[in-house]
Amino acid sequence: MQNQTPEMIHKIDGDLSNTNPANPKPIFIITVAVMLFAGILTGFLLSKLNQNTQSSGGTNSTMNVPKTAGTLNKEIFKDKAEGLLKEGGIDGEGNFHLERPGGLSQNVYLTSSTIDLAGYIGKKVRVWGATFKGQLAGWLMDVGYIEVL
Repeated sequence: MQNQTPEMIHKIDGDLSNTNPANPKPIFIITVAVMLFAGILTGFLLSKLNQNTQSSGGTNSTMNVPKTAGTLNKEIFKDKAEGLLKEGGIDGEGNFHLERPGGLSQNVYLTSSTIDLAGYIGKKVRVWGATFKGQLAGWLMDVGYIEVL
């Protein structure tokens, strides 16, 4: 008896030699179109979400800011003042100022390299900072810590 083994290689029906790579199949085109549309839609929705997040903060006077901010290091920020925080310095000295009882001569002009003071405009605050000699400002302070009263 002769041992017969089945053939391991089978002929595939159909001729695959006439496929044209310049004419991709419609399923590929649809997949690419759907992925492109999904990417554009995702980018659009994320940009809208970012706009809503930025605009929900409101104006500076209604912004939600922490009650305290900065670093309370009394060795560096030895000076303390309190008053109503207003926008504007005096002839380029400071970006903000504290209005205090006694008139303009009692204002403390403020700048800060560590805290965004804009969110505290219109609030009564206490600040700790380092005093600098100003040309026009009677009191010029670099704020390192702020507390809403």
